[in-house]
Amino acid sequence: MRAMTESSPEIAQVIVDVPSIQTDRLFSYAVPRELTGIVTPGMRVHVPFGARVVQGFVMVCAQAEPSERELKEIVEVLDVAPVLSAEQLELADSMRHTVFSYKISILKAMLPNLLNSSYDKEIDGKRWSLLSENEKLAAMKRVRSGEAAVHYLAKTKENQKREKWLSVEPALAAFQFDARSKKRLIARDFLSALTEPIRVKDVPFSRSVLAFFAENQLIKIEEKVVSRTAAFFEAINADKPRQLNQEQENALAAIVSSDKPILLEGITGSGKTEVYLQAIAHYLALGKRAIVLVPEISLTPQMTQRFVARFGTQVAILHSGLSDGEKYDEWRKIKAGEAQVVVGARSAIFAPLENIGIIIIDEEHETSYKQDANPRYHARDVALLRCAFHHATLVLGSATPSLESRARAERQVYQLIRLTARANPRALLPTVNSVDMRRHLNDQSADFSEQLLEKINEKLEKNEQIILMLNKRGYSSFLMCRECGTVIKCPNCDVSLTLHKDNGRWQLNCHYCGHSEMPPRRCPNCGAEKLRTYGTGTEKVQEELQALLPNVRILRMDVDTTRTKNAHEKILTAFGRGEADILLGTQMIAKGLDFPNVTLVGVINADTGLNLPDFRASERTFQLLMQVAGRAGRADKAGEVLIQTFNPEHYALALASQQDYETFYKQEMKFRQLQAYPPYYFTVQILVSHKNEELAVKKSYEILSLLASRLTEKARILGPTPRSIARTHNFYHYQVLIKYRFEEGLEDALNAILELAQLRENRELRVAIDSEPQNFV
Repeated sequence: MRAMTESSPEIAQVIVDVPSIQTDRLFSYAVPRELTGIVTPGMRVHVPFGARVVQGFVMVCAQAEPSERELKEIVEVLDVAPVLSAEQLELADSMRHTVFSYKISILKAMLPNLLNSSYDKEIDGKRWSLLSENEKLAAMKRVRSGEAAVHYLAKTKENQKREKWLSVEPALAAFQFDARSKKRLIARDFLSALTEPIRVKDVPFSRSVLAFFAENQLIKIEEKVVSRTAAFFEAINADKPRQLNQEQENALAAIVSSDKPILLEGITGSGKTEVYLQAIAHYLALGKRAIVLVPEISLTPQMTQRFVARFGTQVAILHSGLSDGEKYDEWRKIKAGEAQVVVGARSAIFAPLENIGIIIIDEEHETSYKQDANPRYHARDVALLRCAFHHATLVLGSATPSLESRARAERQVYQLIRLTARANPRALLPTVNSVDMRRHLNDQSADFSEQLLEKINEKLEKNEQIILMLNKRGYSSFLMCRECGTVIKCPNCDVSLTLHKDNGRWQLNCHYCGHSEMPPRRCPNCGAEKLRTYGTGTEKVQEELQALLPNVRILRMDVDTTRTKNAHEKILTAFGRGEADILLGTQMIAKGLDFPNVTLVGVINADTGLNLPDFRASERTFQLLMQVAGRAGRADKAGEVLIQTFNPEHYALALASQQDYETFYKQEMKFRQLQAYPPYYFTVQILVSHKNEELAVKKSYEILSLLASRLTEKARILGPTPRSIARTHNFYHYQVLIKYRFEEGLEDALNAILELAQLRENRELRVAIDSEPQNFV
């Protein structure tokens, strides 16, 4: 590491990635003379930091001041072109004011995992690590001028996918073959007919024959880097725009002409997706690009296939089901300008698209759009920033908009557009009825009322399909001793262990930390052999239903059955082909599914989320029931919905049965106003965690004191109180909640808390600041 000299006047200000020392401070480094004019903001670099070399991002390049002439030099430039654009760097600056996480975590969230470590790369088929310094400089200049492309290589099996391709050389036409070698003559005829390169694995002759042609320079075989997701696009038939009804036409016209965000409130089956598709086509025709966000659990093959069928290879897909390599392939496709439409889950909002014309957030009410780990951003807020930068249109779609979005529409911040009828005029909304389980207990089953079983049998006789939802996975909720009342709990968390019965093997699992153990035969407290199961999960419901209806074909879809790659697609494809009569699952089956033969939806227990200690519990229950009800009767056959509940009088359940969003919105808004919750107040949650409970409490009160000294009396500070699940992963959690309307000093106060957590004495302390938290459990 040489000291900076007069001949090397350029410096780079770098934000470093050092987990143990979180800071937004920029550190200045000298740019090596030979890299002057090449190092630019948005590149990743290796720089000396203390006694080690760390990775960082170049944020600013400038000329050195006299006081900066003795700086350490950048050790290595990891990129030949910026991986972060000027817009993304500006976006990180804007997000930092509302996302209370250090900027380095925001920058890393914008990139695929393969680019958040030091991976090797290739330029024109040559490995970067094997090039000389002069060759590296020449390669970087070729990339910057567009004469060469760069490909990043993983250190593991996530390496880029390569295939051998064969092309015919001119010498083949004049080569004299031995007339006795029939195999070579057949191969010659095959190759002579080729008009373009072909994959070696598709050549219909042996390796020995192939080797003969290669040795005589009659063919050329070379490796090509190919996209791991290309096959997905090849298997989907093209789709043409559908005729819109009048409401859809009005919605489309408003979207392409509005100067404010659009809230598209459309009932299930009203054709929101077709409106999205035609709005995107409008902007593509103008030379612009589009991002479509879908909740992870709704990002089914059915949804993605509609976009690919309409726009083909112009589409890039980003979601957690892809491997790191596949995510990188899609990111590279976007970065290279080969994709005009990006469809994905939350993190797809950071897709490196240029010239964005429209961003669509489907099922905008879903809480999965808020990240629950650093950086704790909401995709909707990021979308608003990106739309402002690109002068683009933002569309928020839902059958049951979040109260916050609907309230903004009421205040004219968003433009409200409604779709009130199903797009298919023959597909009427399903009839919805609730079953009071207090009065309709079934001697045959604790989970199925006689009414629901009758309806299931009725539909089966007609060869129609059924969807059953229970938003609780596993076999039983907990194991309890009938003698002393002891419940088997997780040793790391203050929760009971859930009983699972995968493949006939009993197991107690913690759904928080992942702890697993075999169920004990005797009570660990009193020694009695009286341990019994309580509560019902999807595994138990499947077993019980199979016993009641032995000949029925059942598919289960929950976290446990969808752990393997493409498991979602396999289950849904099988159900769509009629290979099962009943699809049973958790909330992941409530959204994004469109099966014409489904005429009955049954909700096994609508009360599972109703009494959680969260002010949004009623809203989420209402939204979930409305969504799952919308899976029935989506074609020509009438649909029915049965909701089993022990609380039929609860307004969320009663209004969901009536499919009455407007009344629910008005009633829930009164509750929020009375309790001073969003959307009438903003909220910030500060979660303090430590392995020592006393220290967690002590630090919580220190934070409370800091807030009290910096905020006005108008701010309402609640806590500190233990979180509803007070201990997970052997950490004790205490929370402080701030409710406010206008607090000028809040940002400074929260940044001071971040700095407090960085003190050496607080090294074992974890502090998470969550602006507008979506979960309190």
